[in-house]
Amino acid sequence: MKIYHYIFFGLVLIAGCKVLQPEPTQRITFTAEDSYPEGIAYDNSRNLYYVSSARLGTIGKVTPAGAYSTLYSDNSLKSSYGMKIHPDGRRLYVCIGDANYSKFTSSDTRTKMARLLIIDLESGKMLSDVDLSGLKAGKHFPNDLTFDDAGNAYITDSFAHSIYKIDANAKASLFANDEKFVTEGIGINGIAFHKSGFLIVDNSATGMLYKVMLNNPKNVERIKTDQFFLGADGLLLSAGDSLTVVVNGGNDKIFKLISTDEWKSVKLAATTLIIDRFTYPATATLNEGQVWVMNARFNELLDSNAVPSKQFAIQKAVFKPVPKPKEKQ
Repeated sequence: MKIYHYIFFGLVLIAGCKVLQPEPTQRITFTAEDSYPEGIAYDNSRNLYYVSSARLGTIGKVTPAGAYSTLYSDNSLKSSYGMKIHPDGRRLYVCIGDANYSKFTSSDTRTKMARLLIIDLESGKMLSDVDLSGLKAGKHFPNDLTFDDAGNAYITDSFAHSIYKIDANAKASLFANDEKFVTEGIGINGIAFHKSGFLIVDNSATGMLYKVMLNNPKNVERIKTDQFFLGADGLLLSAGDSLTVVVNGGNDKIFKLISTDEWKSVKLAATTLIIDRFTYPATATLNEGQVWVMNARFNELLDSNAVPSKQFAIQKAVFKPVPKPKEKQ
């Protein structure tokens, strides 16, 4: 009889362990066949997520229930990447290019197209189409953007290794063009504005972070870190002065950094877990203080045998604090 009891309790224990295994964090799954969204922006007033498309260029919108529909599309679009809602809450700014993944790529536009699209969120109509390709010679990949407190937009060009500025009148100019940005392949990528008057930029190829002063864009300083964030993509500054760094290309994790010295250096404060199973996370947005991440699934675009995905997911980032190192006795 005792043998049977042991077997019974063993099975209960195994079943219990199976139930208690941690699951990936909450996701909003939506169907947008072959779109491969990279950029994301949450619209608090309309309770919608806007998503881009590296494959088709289409700019879509997703409800919290996972219903996808098109906000804007036209035949000139190749790929759409980073996007942000203007501080006025009425306009969506979107990076448009033809860097590497477009289904509609052509020799006339590949690594040459660099545009900023401004879309009216009420009507879904395009308000402005700003050409950025003439601001600097060479290849182009308009990748991500942010706004300062005056409503000016700043866009990273990952192939031109530069930052562009677009003012309130949609006038574009070359803002920062520092040698520290230069690297092979995709360089500077994610960008965020700090209320103290500077930009924070990451570099995908080197995993480094940089601080760029708005009043002197030639003043570019590397932010000291305890590690390199290779594959760094989107950046997000949130309440409490913490920086979210989205990392992909094999690591596929989200990191939260803090600074106590005016962003001369940063410390790792928290990170997501491997069990969360992000799938090539690209950019992040805030929804009522919570960080939600766009899973771009670009790893499939690098695999010629992969079947194009129909479903994609916006995933909640749940951070686990990193233990503080013990002080030496």
